[in-house]
Amino acid sequence: MKRVVVTGIGVISPIGSGKAQFWEALLEGKSGIRPVASFDTSAFPVHIGAEVLDFQAERYLRRLAPASMGRASQLATAAARLALDDSGLDLAHADRRAVGTSIGTTSGEPQFVELYNDLRKAGNVEQAPAEIFPRYSCSSISVHVATEFDLRGPCLTIPTACAAGNHAIGQGFDLIRTGRVEAVLAGGADSFSRIPYMGFARLGAIAPQRCQPFDRNRKGMVPGEGAGMILLESLDRAVARGARIYAEVLGYGLSCDSHHMTASHPEGDGAIRAMQAALKDSGVGIEDIDYISAHGTGTPTNDRVESTAMCRLFGERARHVPMSSIKSMVGHTMGAASAIEAAACTLALDTGWIPPTINHEESDPDFDLDYVPNQSRQTRPQVVLNNAYAFGGNNASVCFRRYEGGVV
Repeated sequence: MKRVVVTGIGVISPIGSGKAQFWEALLEGKSGIRPVASFDTSAFPVHIGAEVLDFQAERYLRRLAPASMGRASQLATAAARLALDDSGLDLAHADRRAVGTSIGTTSGEPQFVELYNDLRKAGNVEQAPAEIFPRYSCSSISVHVATEFDLRGPCLTIPTACAAGNHAIGQGFDLIRTGRVEAVLAGGADSFSRIPYMGFARLGAIAPQRCQPFDRNRKGMVPGEGAGMILLESLDRAVARGARIYAEVLGYGLSCDSHHMTASHPEGDGAIRAMQAALKDSGVGIEDIDYISAHGTGTPTNDRVESTAMCRLFGERARHVPMSSIKSMVGHTMGAASAIEAAACTLALDTGWIPPTINHEESDPDFDLDYVPNQSRQTRPQVVLNNAYAFGGNNASVCFRRYEGGVV
């Protein structure tokens, strides 16, 4: 098995685009949650979201036209461009058959479904362009990224809802460690949409004013959008070309609750099994984990179940492992969420700082855990765990380690 490292980071997020802007805003505790601008929310009881403002796809595209793709594909391609530029990988002299694409998403390109629905409601369904249906497909996101950069290795789309980013990174990791390819652009992307917004609003899951993960008075999640992409490479290739290495991917774990269509297992069974699988695959134990990037949506159910799973698996050590949720700042970016969080994990290992959970005012008396309230912290973590839990009971955890140099 080959060792796999992260050599490039690309993020398009509600708090900033590009590695430097994103990380600075994250450590400052900057919030990207604000009144929704992309559509009218007057029919909903809630009105806030986490949108990427002033995004210009043409800044990042060289081969494809922005009009030829949906917004999620635009976000993913932009993040991929940033990750490749950051990595210094020269594709012009690379074997493109040895570079793959693995991208997670929740909704694909829902704006095309919205367009069709609007035309149908207006009695103008015959005006619907025929091309909107193939453009809706989730697979179009990975295809657009691969086409833009002429990548000819495996092209995968992972649609496991809000755990999809982590799942896609795990699949990319497998492709490299088994020797099928040398590099993979891996991550996740989703665009802001009326469809998930309506669904979460009807579930009563959207917070009215702000996102407060793990706070006693938390009132819900906040839908968002964005893309996170990391370039994974085999360690020997990265070292040979003198690449900057942010972190090493140790392993990952997947599980399914098999419990309920939307609700997590009340005792965190699936979350525990995903973490256990990731630790086993990585060859580390709970005593090695220095930081956990939480799923941390801010809903009463998720925060309770996630904290329960943490306590059951880590025991007494649970209170001594920092665990924060960046969704308090960037919102819940759906299929991009754990991919953006993976970028944060690798930057935490590289810089020695961990991001906070903002809006944390009153601790929940049921859980005495360290949620890194309101202020970033310098802890110099060596091994971190990135957790993601999704509808349908899909769970995915990825373990990263600080890279200290050398090839074994």
